[in-house]
Amino acid sequence: MTARQTFGLDEFGLDDRMRLFGYVNADNRLAYLWVLRAFDAARSSYHVMLHTTDVAAALGALRHTDPGCPDPAELDLPRLLDALVGWGVLDRGQDGTRATTLAEYRNRHSVYQFTEAGYRAHRAVESVLSATMDDTTLSRLVFADLLADLQVLAAANAAGDREEVYRKLNRLDRALADIAERAARFYHMLGDLSRTNDVRPEVFLAHKDALLVHLRDFHEELQRYTPRLREAVHAVETTGVERLVEAAAEADDRLFHTPAERLEDWRRRWLGLRSWLAPPGPDEPSEADRLAGATIAAIGDVLALLRRVTEARRGGVSRESQLRHLAAWFTNVGDQDAAHALFDAVFGLGAPRHVGVTHPDPEVIPSRLSWWEAPAVELSRTLVESGRLPGQGNGRPARIERDDARRRRLRTAQLGQERRLADAAAGLAERFDDDPGGPVKLDGDQTTVLLRLLDIALAARIGARTPLAAAAYGVRLTLTPAPGRYSTVDTADGRLHLDGYTLAVAPAQHTAVRQRTRTDIDTAGAGAVA
Repeated sequence: MTARQTFGLDEFGLDDRMRLFGYVNADNRLAYLWVLRAFDAARSSYHVMLHTTDVAAALGALRHTDPGCPDPAELDLPRLLDALVGWGVLDRGQDGTRATTLAEYRNRHSVYQFTEAGYRAHRAVESVLSATMDDTTLSRLVFADLLADLQVLAAANAAGDREEVYRKLNRLDRALADIAERAARFYHMLGDLSRTNDVRPEVFLAHKDALLVHLRDFHEELQRYTPRLREAVHAVETTGVERLVEAAAEADDRLFHTPAERLEDWRRRWLGLRSWLAPPGPDEPSEADRLAGATIAAIGDVLALLRRVTEARRGGVSRESQLRHLAAWFTNVGDQDAAHALFDAVFGLGAPRHVGVTHPDPEVIPSRLSWWEAPAVELSRTLVESGRLPGQGNGRPARIERDDARRRRLRTAQLGQERRLADAAAGLAERFDDDPGGPVKLDGDQTTVLLRLLDIALAARIGARTPLAAAAYGVRLTLTPAPGRYSTVDTADGRLHLDGYTLAVAPAQHTAVRQRTRTDIDTAGAGAVA
């Protein structure tokens, strides 16, 4: 049993963690947010446990500094606090010392405080709400610090200074995580900028020089420090990787991690740091090399966006102006038919062209035949490729080529599935006939047949007290109303309960599927592709 299992920290499951953010989608989410901000403000002043009156006072103080804060007199604070307790964001306790009379003592005197997970959830929400575009910058000065820390780490590992090894390795891990996070945000911002259709030229042109200089300086620093960082990583490894990992794990003071877990965690961190700065082979690119490539691509994207904005300013036509004119056309059309015609002309969309083609003699084909069995309609190549009907172009249209072998295989597979379902239906009737009142264990095909019959029977429901029936595949299913009772069928996927009905399945030969030979299949396949 590990330390974390002993203290029961693993019992806080994924579902409980997701429920911490339930207040974000609640109807009164702004009120919940300000209540939690009141707890956060009190926590910064070392007031952890708050009564309802304390929460109201904290909200009143926030209202003086931020007019967006709601009036605490207009909020139902007990209900809001109880809901936050239900989500696991707050923890509720009782404080009997606040009572001055016996009646007050008998009433509830609840005090509330953040749970640890609830406080982290609130800080995560606040970090999203306070995020700005100013955070999306690349840090080019960090490479010098990385090189210095690697050199000190090699000396500390050679000297056996465990505390210094832990401090430098932990600092390197956090620095690389910050570089990766900043780079991800920055390049995502550039991607959004290049894909947007609402680029204000005056804003972009005012900042494009600073953006290009920022990318150029970052790329130059990255190119200058990449080989030196790779050499520094190799120098650290010459002092002993296992010795390095064991020293960091021994100096790690995380209470709820076993020594084996700490050792594995620091080994994983060093491998991640090595793959970021110095990959195992010379032909394998490092994450630093990929970051350099992404920076070059970002410079090209910014220049392409600059060219697009400049051309739009010169010509007066941009994607934004085109969409605005198109929206005006749709708004000013006379009727719905004109709007449909405009839509087809602009987007070039329409119905499938071959659906409207009829057979030369439609009376020859019985209407009861499915498209699997009916003879195929000849289509011209010009209709399929260019949308022109026969006679609209020059020359006689050629017949479209068909894949007869594939159609024959599809037809064979369909007939095989029908035979399999017919055999499953026969077995289904036998099982119900052998033990109509007991449990029936159905396989996958028998379950498919049963569900199809139930679908047909329930779709034709005509009254609550009228028996329902459906017949197919050589069997007949009957649902007899039985208030207060239910039928249960055991299948390979679980149990099926039919409340208020008794279920019966019996043979019905007039609905059996005709068994076809190989000759029938070949004949049907040839007729389908004629």
